[in-house]
Amino acid sequence: MSDDCLFCSIVAGDIPAERVLENDLVVAFRDIAPKAATHVLVVPRTHAPDVAALAASAPEQLAAMALAAQEIADAECGGEYKWIFNTGAGAGQTVFHAHGHVLGGDLSGSLV
Repeated sequence: MSDDCLFCSIVAGDIPAERVLENDLVVAFRDIAPKAATHVLVVPRTHAPDVAALAASAPEQLAAMALAAQEIADAECGGEYKWIFNTGAGAGQTVFHAHGHVLGGDLSGSLV
């Protein structure tokens, strides 16, 4: 855990979030500024600055994130979804704790 990380604080329960799924490896919660009917962030419990760092240090947590993304999509949007990782400030990452955006619903107008 990182003392100054927003998502570490959410994982720890110090900052409230609308959690939709959690287990020993991941926590998933609704995005506060949703870009789709379903917009859930899936984060590992262990701090890593981005998805590549997580894959290198804790691949089992990345696998757990993928399983959680599918479980959320199955429950909320018929199993079909986009799973997006922003890596680096230039790519739009604003919280430097690995996280995937699960987007579902009508995404026909989506750019990605």
